[in-house]
Amino acid sequence: MSTNTLRNSFVPVLVVLCAIVVIWYAAAVLLNLPWQRDVFARADNTNYSVTELVAGTMSQERPVLPSPHQVAQELYKTTVEKKITSKRSLIYHSGITLSSALLGFALGTMLGIALAVAIVYNRALNKSLMPWIITSQTIPILAVAPMIIVVLNAVGIQGLLPKAFISMYLSFFPVVVGMVKGLNSADTSHKDLMRTYSASSMQTFWKLRLPTSLPYLFTSMKVAVAIAMVGAIVAELPTGAVAGLGARLLAGSYYGQTIQIWSALVMASILAALLVVIIGLVGKLVNRRMGLDHHA
Repeated sequence: MSTNTLRNSFVPVLVVLCAIVVIWYAAAVLLNLPWQRDVFARADNTNYSVTELVAGTMSQERPVLPSPHQVAQELYKTTVEKKITSKRSLIYHSGITLSSALLGFALGTMLGIALAVAIVYNRALNKSLMPWIITSQTIPILAVAPMIIVVLNAVGIQGLLPKAFISMYLSFFPVVVGMVKGLNSADTSHKDLMRTYSASSMQTFWKLRLPTSLPYLFTSMKVAVAIAMVGAIVAELPTGAVAGLGARLLAGSYYGQTIQIWSALVMASILAALLVVIIGLVGKLVNRRMGLDHHA
C-alpha cells in the first residue's frame, strides 16, 4: 500500500477522532460544572480559578460524563493491570460478549445467505418473504430480547445460545439485503453467455452469481458483525448477567459508576471496529484473488 493511500485512509479518521475528543472534553466540562461548583461551595472555596474549576470537572469520582483520559485510565486498569481471568478484567468480560456475538454473527450470516438464495430463485418468496424480513427489523430489540430468552429458557436452552440468537436476529438482515443485491448484480451479457453454453441454474449460481455477489456479501458482513456486538450486549441486559460487557453496563448503572459504563462502551466499540476491519481485509483479499477489485 502506497504512502498516499495510507495518508488518504488515516488522516480523515484521525481528524474526526481529534474532533470527537475535543467535543467530548468540552461536553464533560459543561455537564460536570454544576456539581463541581457545589463541591467548592460546600468547602467554602470561593476563590477558585477557572483552571481549578475545569480540572475539578475532569477528576470527579462519579462524573455525569467522564473525560476521555478518565475512561482511558479505567481501560488501562481493567485490561493491563488485571489478570484475564479476573472478574474485574474487561478482557474477560469482552471474551464472553465476543463469543456470543461471533456465534450469532456466524448463524446470521448463514441464515441471511440461505434466505437470499431462496428469494432470488423463487419469485413467490421474493414477494412474500422479503416484506416480513423487513418488518422484523422494525420491532425494537429491547422488546424482543426478553421474550426470546424466556422462551428458550423454557425449552432448556440456556447459556451462550440465547444471546447468540439475538445477535443472529439483528445480523441476518443486512446479509439478506446485500446478498440479494449481489446475486442479482451479474451482467445480463454474462447471464446470456451462460445460457448460450446451456449452463444449469446450479452452474450459473456457482460460476457466476456467487462470485459476483462476494463483494456485496463482505460489505454487508461488516455491518452485520457490528450489529451482532450490539445484539450480544443487549441480550445480557434483561438476563441480569454477571459477566460480559452488558453486565459491566448493568453494574455501573446500579452503583452510579459512569466511568465503568463508558469504559465498557468504548471497549465494545473497539471490538466492533476491529471485527469490521478484519472482515474488510479478508474481503479485499478474497476479491483480489478472484479479480473482483473493481466491484469492492
